Amino acid sequence: MSSLVLALLAFLPIIVVGVFLVVLRWPASRAMPLSYATVAGLALFVWQVPGIQVAAASIKGLVVAFTLLYIIFGAILLLETLRESGSLQVIRQGFFDISPDRRVQVIIIAWLFGSFIEGSAGFGSPAAVAVPLLVGLGFPPMAAVVSGMLIQSTPVSFGALGTPILVGVGTGLTDDPNVLAYAESLGYVSSGGQLPPEFLALIGFRVACLHAVAGTLIPLIVVTMMTRFFGPVRTMREGLKIWKFALFAAVSMTIPYVIVAYTLGPEFPSILGGLSGLIIVVSAARAGWFMPDKGEPWEFAPRSEWEPDWIGSLKVLDPPDRPKTGLFVAWLPYLLVAVLLVLTRLPQLGIDEFLRSTLTMTQEQFFNTEINIKVELLYSPGTIFIAVSIITFLIHLCFTGMRPGVYGAAWKRASRTIAAASVALVFTIPMVQVFINSANGTAGYDKMPIVLSEGIAAITGSAWPLFAPLIGGFGAFVAGSNTVSNMMFSLFQFGVGQRIGVDPVWIVALQAVGGAAGNVICVHNVVAASAVVGLVGREGIVIRKTLPAFFYYALLSGFLGYAIVWQQQRGFVNLGSVLFIATVAGIVVFMICQIRSKVASQIAPRRQH
Repeated sequence: MSSLVLALLAFLPIIVVGVFLVVLRWPASRAMPLSYATVAGLALFVWQVPGIQVAAASIKGLVVAFTLLYIIFGAILLLETLRESGSLQVIRQGFFDISPDRRVQVIIIAWLFGSFIEGSAGFGSPAAVAVPLLVGLGFPPMAAVVSGMLIQSTPVSFGALGTPILVGVGTGLTDDPNVLAYAESLGYVSSGGQLPPEFLALIGFRVACLHAVAGTLIPLIVVTMMTRFFGPVRTMREGLKIWKFALFAAVSMTIPYVIVAYTLGPEFPSILGGLSGLIIVVSAARAGWFMPDKGEPWEFAPRSEWEPDWIGSLKVLDPPDRPKTGLFVAWLPYLLVAVLLVLTRLPQLGIDEFLRSTLTMTQEQFFNTEINIKVELLYSPGTIFIAVSIITFLIHLCFTGMRPGVYGAAWKRASRTIAAASVALVFTIPMVQVFINSANGTAGYDKMPIVLSEGIAAITGSAWPLFAPLIGGFGAFVAGSNTVSNMMFSLFQFGVGQRIGVDPVWIVALQAVGGAAGNVICVHNVVAASAVVGLVGREGIVIRKTLPAFFYYALLSGFLGYAIVWQQQRGFVNLGSVLFIATVAGIVVFMICQIRSKVASQIAPRRQH
């Protein structure tokens, strides 16, 4: 079978997802079983993977789905606990005191607080923390999910203390003699076949530089998408009016982020970048710097005018007659979550080793295959969410008289919400696991992701840097993880870079950036974020809204990467630099035209279809 036909077959499960989930807007609970059946059929009858290996991959997918549902449950439980305690009312008022403008609030919560949480825990945690918080503040659930997904790009490469770089890229490149020889040619000495830490730090710094360029517009994209799809007037112009504040918030995060990547390495850029940005931007907002013009703050239409697709089953209503707490007590649960996530993931403290070795299930070579299964229950962010929920209840039990029965109601509501999400995830993640564990079949083909990417590389040739981020994004889309995408494709990307005669380190960096951007459209992240706020069944609508942001991020990074890697041979003016400058200029012209537009401030709202 030709490589092109084989690549098209490998792409078939993704086409099924795109057609049924995104185009036809089927719920994930209906679309993902079809995708699973497609990938299982290809694995069994085309790749000729043993049935026992398909079964092992499917069961691993179910185990991973359980761990994800556990995280979602913990996040919802914490939110419900805050609601019942009255803390959510106080948090809401605190944000209104900074600014009642929803555009300012979404930048602070989704972009800055979300980046900090991503750096602390990774693996979709911002959706579990920031998205329900936005809903609790009065955002339409669909707007909260879309906003939470859009920011899962720039901070992702350094999520969970740099896991996508240190583990994803590191594992993907380790033990390869070509990689080690190239690292040594740059002056980095390896030991025992392991990549030198300085070499990974170099990759991380280049990743940070690419992210800083593409990520500069992400806060502005978030607010313009919010005003375009969920505003009373449905226009981007209302979002662009806050361009000064959005760009200020972007660089307040990305400048410290790049500095940290250069000085401290891959572990801390997102944590310290997000934290620095929070301090800078909140202080500036309180001082009135770069804030929107005075007048009526931007607000959503009344809830009665929201479209049915915007509203989830999770209803965060203020409880009656709850005693008011101070702002510190109200925020204490989220502060505890952030602190515990950081402390339990710093290897220097040894806490992570204890948690990973306690209540941990490990099954290597499951069903005598190369598939390994591991569940680290105590290390999961879900355990932290649940523990903080219990601590929050005990604090309010002692000081505000919160009753056990009220806390029990929070557990019941969280359980009902999580049940709705389970159907989609029990097919989504097994599909992913079969897809990425499709090697070792009697047909002799490589795993499906590699077959697909090799087919694209054969067509693109020297233009490969333009497409490298798209491959990384594709890997994250199907695997649900930047880390897994980097594991799958880093060595392949390095090899393509060497074959076309450019610096392979930059190609690996483009892979990592694209893998981070892929989280914006990753199916199981969208399912998880939607489940948190009760939007199960509307995942395709979310992806339709976030897909343009993914293409912006991946293509702009590819243009810049092409300009960099071919600069020495082809000069500064090359295809990549022309495309990059044209894209940036087009965006600037569009913004100027929109800001100066004479469109009336009030027009008949158009329904979004």
